[in-house]
This record gives sequence, C-alpha cells and structure tokens, in this order.
Amino acid sequence: MKICVIGAGRWGSLITWYLSAKRNFDVTLYGPAFAADIQRFQRERRNDLLELPESVKISTDISCLCDAEVIVISINSQGLAGLMEEMKPLGLKNKIFVLCMKGIDIETGRRLSEVATDGVDSSCSVAVWIGPGHVQEFYAGVPNCMVIDSANQATKKYLVENFSSDLIRFYYGEDLIGNEIGAAAKNVIGIAAGMLDGLGLSSLKGALMSRGAREVSRLIAAMGGNELSAYGLCHLGDYEATVFSKHSHNRMYGEMLVRGEGYDKLAEGYYTAKAIMKLCDKYGVDMPICRAVYQVLYEGAEIKTAMHELFERSLKAEFYK
Repeated sequence: MKICVIGAGRWGSLITWYLSAKRNFDVTLYGPAFAADIQRFQRERRNDLLELPESVKISTDISCLCDAEVIVISINSQGLAGLMEEMKPLGLKNKIFVLCMKGIDIETGRRLSEVATDGVDSSCSVAVWIGPGHVQEFYAGVPNCMVIDSANQATKKYLVENFSSDLIRFYYGEDLIGNEIGAAAKNVIGIAAGMLDGLGLSSLKGALMSRGAREVSRLIAAMGGNELSAYGLCHLGDYEATVFSKHSHNRMYGEMLVRGEGYDKLAEGYYTAKAIMKLCDKYGVDMPICRAVYQVLYEGAEIKTAMHELFERSLKAEFYK
C-alpha cells in the first residue's frame, strides 16, 4: 500500500513512523517547504520525539499525493478547508483520505469529514482515525486502542484490517457524527481539566469527566448521532490521555492559563470551544462546562468565577435531558 502523510508535526510524524515501522507500508511524509518540521526531517530524519525509518520518503512537492492510494492528513483542524482547496488542482480520484485531527470547522460548524468530503472528487472516500494515545507512549511501545470510522463501510473495513497491529488495536466505528463530535469536544474538556489543576482542584476531575461526557452525549444525540458514542473511545476513552496526562497540550494549556503563563503549542480545544458553542446554540443543547471554557477563552470571564458558577447552577437529576 502506498501512503502519503500530510503534516510533519508530532502526530503526523508518529503516524508516518507507525505505518512504516509497524505495518511496512510504502510511506511518504509531505509538508510545505517553508515548514520548520519538514525541514528538520529532511536534514536529520528526526524530531524531538522520534526518528523515521530510512524507508520513509520525505517530500515538499504536493504532487507526491498523486501516487498514493491512501492520504493521511494530520494538520491543524482549522487548516483543513484550505488544504482541500490546495489539493484541487491535482485532480485526485479514487483516493482514501484519512483524517487524524480532532476538531470542528470554526467558521461553518462542519465536522471535519464534511469539510473533506466537500473538497474531494466523488470517487474518493473519507475516514477518521481517532482515539487515545500519545506519541511518546506509542513510540516507546505502549499499546492502545483507537477507532476508524467512515460513511463508506468498505473503506472502514479495509483500513481497520490493514492498519491494526500489536501496538494499536483498531475498532470499527459505528457513528461518524458521534465519534467526530466526541473526539473534538474532549479537547475542550481537557482545557477545563487543566484549569482545575491550575486552581488546585484536581480532585474534581472525576466529576468533570462524568458531567463532561454527559453534556457531550446530549449534543451528539441532538445532531443525529448515538449518545453512547460519548462513552466510547472517541471521548470518555480518551480522557486519561487528555484530562490527566502530562503530554496533553489541552490540559497543559488550561493549567498555564490559570497561572498566567503563555503556552505556544497547539491546543485544538481553544478553537473547538467556539465551534461547539455555535452547535450548542443551533441545536439548543445545555453544555455548561463547554460554555464556561468558552466564556473564559473568548469573553474574558475570570476562571475561578466561571468554575464557581458551575456549582451554583440549579439542582438537577444526574441524567437530565
């Protein structure tokens, strides 16, 4: 199988390593020539987290996508629409696109699979690869479970069967809406977890996980998905890696925010919080945790006040609709 991975960041580089070293596929890593991460791979074949096998080809020529059967995309989720436009002149047909980002288009509220599907030829299919795990742990040989989902059943089956290994056990996703929304929203919950850590309230993270999964399940159901997806690998199953791990960019961003310190790494939850609020209002769903994070990030709410107000909400049954 010929595969091209777009995006030489930490997750894109891990996927490149995994598909080459663990699955022995013919893999090319692509990134624009101006990008510092692809430049370093060209010079050293490594970054701060891993080293790529010699068999991996590294390219800054976007035409390399033409030879690939599968195109894996791992970039900032807000850059996906622009990337799809950039690829259009290539006239790509009969390709499988695999999205390995977790987010929602902030301008339109579209799920990432919708953005990609709108931007490719009808002969192509789109899948998502989501779930828990960190680069540092996978590269060290620590296994985990993940999900591949697609509206195209044959594509889903093909990818799960070919991408699975003793390092990553893939499950067949059964709810594209729920899996995408759940995966995106968990990054917002991750920021909330970091805020709790920064406030010295880490013991509340159990309640955060329970209530966070519940409010996300309401949005999934309102959008036509299966609310149980919020309790699967896309969301609740990814909480350890997002809510507790020292490697979680979203959790660390929330903690640094409380401390008044800058954080220069990508925290997708920042953008997702705004997109989630658009969906929340559109579908009339009560999402107090996500709304509190949004108010802190975009409306200047004081963090302690926002957290305190969550406790002052009117009393409710645990599983209210």
